[in-house]
Amino acid sequence: MPRKKATDRVGPVKTRSRSGCKECRASRVRCDTQKPSCTRCRERGLVCSTQLVLKWESEFVSRGLAFGRAGIWSKSGSQSKASSASASLLDDDQEWCVVPFVESWGFVNSGVSTFEQPDQVNVACDELNAVVVRDKGKERLAVRSSWPALVDISEYGPILQQLPQPMASLPLFPHVAGQNQGHLFEYYLQQVCPRTTASSKLSSPFASIILPFCLSASPILFKSIQALGACHWSRFDPTYGVIGLHLKSEALRGLRHRLATEGTLSCSTSPEVLAIMMMLCLYEIVDNCDERWTIHLKGAKDLIRLRRQQTMLSKSRGVQDPITTFAELFFAFQDVMGRTACGEEVLFGSDYWQENERTIDLWMGCSPELVSILSSITELSRTRRQLTSDSARAAFSLRAASLGHKLENLVQEIDGDGDDDPTLQTAAELKRLAAVLYFHCALYGASPSTPLVVTYVRKILRLVSDLLDSGSPVSMTWPVFVAAVELDPLHDEVWSDGETAVYGRPLVLRALAAMAESSVSNVARTRAVIVKVWQARDSDMLKGSAVDSLDHATSCNDWEWYVAPISTAMSLA
Repeated sequence: MPRKKATDRVGPVKTRSRSGCKECRASRVRCDTQKPSCTRCRERGLVCSTQLVLKWESEFVSRGLAFGRAGIWSKSGSQSKASSASASLLDDDQEWCVVPFVESWGFVNSGVSTFEQPDQVNVACDELNAVVVRDKGKERLAVRSSWPALVDISEYGPILQQLPQPMASLPLFPHVAGQNQGHLFEYYLQQVCPRTTASSKLSSPFASIILPFCLSASPILFKSIQALGACHWSRFDPTYGVIGLHLKSEALRGLRHRLATEGTLSCSTSPEVLAIMMMLCLYEIVDNCDERWTIHLKGAKDLIRLRRQQTMLSKSRGVQDPITTFAELFFAFQDVMGRTACGEEVLFGSDYWQENERTIDLWMGCSPELVSILSSITELSRTRRQLTSDSARAAFSLRAASLGHKLENLVQEIDGDGDDDPTLQTAAELKRLAAVLYFHCALYGASPSTPLVVTYVRKILRLVSDLLDSGSPVSMTWPVFVAAVELDPLHDEVWSDGETAVYGRPLVLRALAAMAESSVSNVARTRAVIVKVWQARDSDMLKGSAVDSLDHATSCNDWEWYVAPISTAMSLA
């Protein structure tokens, strides 16, 4: 019997239900889509549920199946134009994107505290992303093979890694051998000292100056050195955290006893006291980098001031011993670099720096003249909002122009022993570029959208990328910090190499991850502050910037608004 034509049919046309329940679809029965249960399921006592199934056209086409009502074959047996076009698109024109390898450091996490406590930095959250994650069964400390070895432990190095208990060490230092924790002293020499300098040719002053002095030092200095070694080792093996804390307590107890019995005035002339305080200061920086390291900084400032006063009263012009010279340099540099972020009053002023000394210091990674300029910039930025007269503003402009001229024309030189060390020269130029960027942000109110800032951020990150590719991510904590907090959130692409674009934030996170393993600075704290600045900029960008409309001559500039409030007690040396 022939089928009825559409015009001969009687009654309503039954259409297919697009929202039928799961049970009706399985039985191939039309569902009346009643809610909460259709009639058929209600009468049969079935659970009426609607299942949403997502279908992708590319998947159906690749399997040679029809997608929805677009059939592959027509009644005439020829392939439809739509399916032909889809197959042609799939075979000829479709390009597959390469899935990048995602590292753990590539994530910036936000939580409730990000919005409820915008002025607080969560170091613990970023520490999980910044520090190096290692296999506990495999110890593979990344120290460049080109670094000069100070003590040859190749004969018993593998044995030290296998023994769970400390063993006897160098007989050259009886204090170490008697404490039965000599491997911590060796770790300081072999792992901590090379991480304190950007040069692969010259020995770190933490070894070349401290090691000879240890021949006549007291057990307190050895305890502080071993405490620093254990604290740094605890980054890779948490079991050394307790050992480091115990050794630090013993060193602190010995230092307090010496200050109480000998007196502050007598201790101010002792280079060993400054060396002990320097090691304890580094311990606190590596451990948590909170306000505790500044306690040693302020204590050392008082001792150094007393020693200088005694020297002036006695009118003695003798040559200063290397330990005292290096300790003064260490504390002054830590103070100047840390206070560039928060803008607080500098403890170690310009009298600790030679303005015309352009030779690159091995530990600082730059010249004393550059540090002197940075100290002057920070001090000048503190007076910017207190300018009440035209003459004061004119004097400010003249002083700022003079500092800018010095920065632009500064040529930093390498000592004769390291002339063929390009890494040290790159590290010094990196700091100079960061100083120019900091100069314009602190004194002239430049922001991430300022063309000059964009240019210098690109220059800094290009050198950072080169150092990362060469395997030398040392002595670049401060430049990375300055460039990172001044990244423009609207234009994160910093340059393009052919078809590959390089973005600022992923490059900064990559640099921080590399620095966490190869430096002595506290990268977790640095990363946490950088992430907080990024989050604040992103939030203000959505709400409308609260900084662009300010009068920078009388109010906070971009640096004082975003960076300074959350950067107290940072170590960026």
